[in-house]
Amino acid sequence: MIRQECLVCQSKELIEVIDLGLHPFADTFVPESKKGEADKIYPLVCNLCKSCGHVQTKYKTNPLDRYSSIDYSYTSSNSQFSRNHWEEYAKDVSEKLRLKQNSLILEVGSNDGYLVEQFLKAGNKVVGVDPSPYMVELAKARNVPTILGLFNKETAEKVINDYGRPDLILANNVFNHADNLPEFINEVSKILNKNGSFVFEQPYWFDLLKNYKFDQIYHEHVNYFTVKSIVKLLEGVGMCVRDIQIVDYHGKSIRITAQKKEDLVKEYSELPNMISQEEKYGTFSAEKYSEYMRKNIIQRSKFMQKIHKIKEEGLPIIAIAAAAKGNTFLNFYKLDHTIIDYVTDASPHKKGKYTPATRIPIVGDEIFSKYNKVYALILTGNLPEKIKDILRSYNKEIEFISVES
Repeated sequence: MIRQECLVCQSKELIEVIDLGLHPFADTFVPESKKGEADKIYPLVCNLCKSCGHVQTKYKTNPLDRYSSIDYSYTSSNSQFSRNHWEEYAKDVSEKLRLKQNSLILEVGSNDGYLVEQFLKAGNKVVGVDPSPYMVELAKARNVPTILGLFNKETAEKVINDYGRPDLILANNVFNHADNLPEFINEVSKILNKNGSFVFEQPYWFDLLKNYKFDQIYHEHVNYFTVKSIVKLLEGVGMCVRDIQIVDYHGKSIRITAQKKEDLVKEYSELPNMISQEEKYGTFSAEKYSEYMRKNIIQRSKFMQKIHKIKEEGLPIIAIAAAAKGNTFLNFYKLDHTIIDYVTDASPHKKGKYTPATRIPIVGDEIFSKYNKVYALILTGNLPEKIKDILRSYNKEIEFISVES
């Protein structure tokens, strides 16, 4: 089913700008019991709104299918890097907002509860909302009370009735998952306590576009935010931007602190400059996306020549890190289990499962010791040297390859 209007401004002036082909849900890893079942696969296509410049997926998918049909595998605490990020996040937000002890913190899309647990440890009251039954159980094991469901009018009312009005609402790598942005942001505004803040973080689309990245595009990510589209969305419910930070998480992410207009002392002074930079680059023009697609297709063709040469030599290729963005890469490049032997990951929630559609088995790093010469495929970004050193401890003959190399 095709979206007929912009999720931010409701304009019907939408143009198709990105087409990555057919893709499964990227953050759904397949257990052995479902290995032989067909995945739900949809065209992964994005539209640009000519009116406000918002980028969003063209085709609708069912949110419950995305998060509940198979146990959701991504956890906020899945690596030391992630844990460090969320611990610093909690500290930074608390200090900047001068958060008082015993404040009520609501996290929408609370996942395994790791972030909101940091606020709990600091002496605050907390509650989470998450659509994954599996994640809700993990969060409750941390003593984080969590409401099972999508964030909507019903769950928002339950928060008020059972816990009160939140002083701080968090939504990280979640706001971009929302199929109904006006309802989402309206409920945030309605239940937020006086002088309360809404802090949300997600990949920064402007940065991804500039660097010709596509791995943050997947069905779970319905929305791709710029400063311009965020300001437009907040304006619709009488909210303004208090602060913006660009942080090194999921590549480059943008962290927004927003408040109701009547509670705001001063709007963020750099807003006009940031929007101007986005406009000057061509972020809201169809021509820029034609260049973006052309470059990614050419890059794929060149890289696949390298992959086929390795396979002609009969050598194994093992991909590193089973992640949603890695699955976008594998499916766009058509790299399935007949080409990639394994994907490694440390998460116990992923090992023993298979990547969606491509059906590559997920195992631990020790698999590298099984081979003599072996290639390690870096799916996204740059792999830290300390990770490479750990992998070399299993096999000194590893050769690392990536699109950038």
